Amino acid sequence: MAIEPAMPVGAYQTYEVRAPRDVQQKSACEQANCRAWRYGWESVIDESTPLGQQQAAYIRTQSGRTFREQRSDGGLTVFRFESGQRCFAEHGTRPELYLVRDGDRRGNPTGRLRQHTRPADWVEDMAESLDAVRTAQERG
Repeated sequence: MAIEPAMPVGAYQTYEVRAPRDVQQKSACEQANCRAWRYGWESVIDESTPLGQQQAAYIRTQSGRTFREQRSDGGLTVFRFESGQRCFAEHGTRPELYLVRDGDRRGNPTGRLRQHTRPADWVEDMAESLDAVRTAQERG
């Protein structure tokens, strides 16, 4: 059972976060909450194989990442990467839409729909709107 609103539909604004279906976009490690980015990581490479030689050469000369290199007891090369830099994985996240529209569940009488590009702007917009409602309630 729905609670009927006390005011006309035009007196309301609706704030919504929506994620489009089946859409994924490439994202940076920080956006994907990547564990390697946050804490750093190790890559253990066996340079006795052609693949290992190629991987080690790429890390040393082309990766552009900061690392320390050591040899393990088993003769493998251990590359220790510092946190805060892009890892070697490709990350994907679902984009989120931060929407504000006039009206409520009954409809949008003006047809106005705004989309914020940053979550912080959406939160600020909603906080300002709620503050205006509180102020109006306090004044009676």
